[in-house]
Amino acid sequence: MTKRPYESLRSARWFAPDDFRSFGHRSRVLQMGYSYADWMGKPVIAIVNTWSDANQCHSHFRQRVEDVKRGVLQAGGFPLELPAISLSESMVKPTTMLYRNFLAMETEELLRSHPIDGAVLMGGCDKTTPGLTMGALSMGIPFIYLPAGPMLRGNWKGKVLGSGSDAFKYWDERRAGRLGEQAWAEMEAGIARSHGTCMTMGTAATMMGIAEAVGLTLPGASSIPAADANHTRMSADCGRRIVEMVWEDLTPAKMLTRANFENGIACAMAMGCSTNAVIHLIAMSRRAGHAVSLDDFDAFSRRVPVIANIRPSGDAYLMEDFFYAGGLPAMLERIRGHLRTEALTVNGRTIGQNIEGAEVYDDDVIRPLANPIYAEGALAVLRGNLAPDGVVIKPSACAPHLLKHTGRALVFDDYPSLKKAVEDPELDVTGDDILVLRNAGPRGAGMPEWGMLPIPTRLLKQGVKDMLRLSDARMSGTSYGGCLLHCSPEAAIGGPLALVQTGDRISVDVPARSIHLEIDDAELARRKAAWTPPPPRYERGYGWMFGRHIRQADEGCDFDFLETSFGKPVPEPDIF
Repeated sequence: MTKRPYESLRSARWFAPDDFRSFGHRSRVLQMGYSYADWMGKPVIAIVNTWSDANQCHSHFRQRVEDVKRGVLQAGGFPLELPAISLSESMVKPTTMLYRNFLAMETEELLRSHPIDGAVLMGGCDKTTPGLTMGALSMGIPFIYLPAGPMLRGNWKGKVLGSGSDAFKYWDERRAGRLGEQAWAEMEAGIARSHGTCMTMGTAATMMGIAEAVGLTLPGASSIPAADANHTRMSADCGRRIVEMVWEDLTPAKMLTRANFENGIACAMAMGCSTNAVIHLIAMSRRAGHAVSLDDFDAFSRRVPVIANIRPSGDAYLMEDFFYAGGLPAMLERIRGHLRTEALTVNGRTIGQNIEGAEVYDDDVIRPLANPIYAEGALAVLRGNLAPDGVVIKPSACAPHLLKHTGRALVFDDYPSLKKAVEDPELDVTGDDILVLRNAGPRGAGMPEWGMLPIPTRLLKQGVKDMLRLSDARMSGTSYGGCLLHCSPEAAIGGPLALVQTGDRISVDVPARSIHLEIDDAELARRKAAWTPPPPRYERGYGWMFGRHIRQADEGCDFDFLETSFGKPVPEPDIF
């Protein structure tokens, strides 16, 4: 390792000069009980910690931050913990998506405004992976991402339960009257039984895996269960490695190319990823200046099969099983032919070198390419007069008969009216209809996870398990079914979804990648002329700023003013 001179570090601007301001900085560090030997001449490492009492996925981060500090100290760095907004997926309302960019801004400014040379980013719960990495990419200093890891398998009466996926499934059973209150309470206590993120292939597991495939984590880090001792060791490894990265000056700009983000897409497809991966990876890539698009996702989906047999795309296993079967390095080795193996990673080696020789220990958990869970990738992007800028579906988790379907639209302008209607035993609906929810997109509602529209109770009692559902919302990565999501442009800004009426017929053809509202252009234009926008949801505060600056789903839902192309790079802070 070639070490750069201490004087070139950012933190040296604060601590090294013989002037009045540096006197103040040094005296305040001494005030905290540190001695000169603790920090002088050493890289200062920020540990951006998204722990909170309200975030169950990160409840182990109180200890893990100490493990990271241990590694930093061992490598000769000076660790400083900087807390950031936690974004508990289960607790934060109306949706954590409203605050992903908030975390990105906070991360960028925490790193810029403090005397920081490198960072370890501690996240995992859905929006924390993209939020943290987006901010760090914009800041541009060396960083390494520490994934929280999945929780242990759920258990109920000897049955393995998967967070989210089984909750949705058994809730439908309860609504249909086939599951009693006692059984429901027992499941409630057994489905989430350790710290860590959802152990299905939801958004958390998806984004942690993508972060590794992009090259932002240590090899194998993304699949280690949160409760496993390997996770503790990995955390200390992150602390040691980030000090080396600072001395090497291994910044994102020197490490990342478009190849890294293409590897993220290939990984997502093979994992049977969450649909949210599209929005987050697009946003991350645009921050890095190597933008990928919906077309890239669709192109990879045509050639990379789903080989991770993890619920909800898979039918049997969870992330703990995935780790025992070899984890992400083993899966990536299986799809090596679809990867840009020359892409660099945070350990200074290429992704190809990192996965060389990785073995699969269970061919049913991580399938051979010749025996995939789904022959194409996890996601498909459809376009047509109803979604000129795209709509996303997860065909690997959808009933096959719905992949080519025409049905009558049943339209709802808001979630309360939808929720009330689906519980109506007299609702005029059949399994061939297409439920439509609008005004739930980025500007309309902050883009919450409302896209897995509930199947009407009347149909559940008839045995209907799946039907097409269309919205400009997102859905949980643990969800499944024939859900058409992220319809863009959204209804709240006058996208074609705003013009659909109950009784219209909608045709969906996933193999042909098309979605079409069966009305002529003249009628569509007439409806457009008569449309009036809904009132803004927020008239002050952060929500107001969000509504004014949020981009559409196909562009990653970043704020326009945060993207790399918006203006000149932000300068280093003045110190006078």
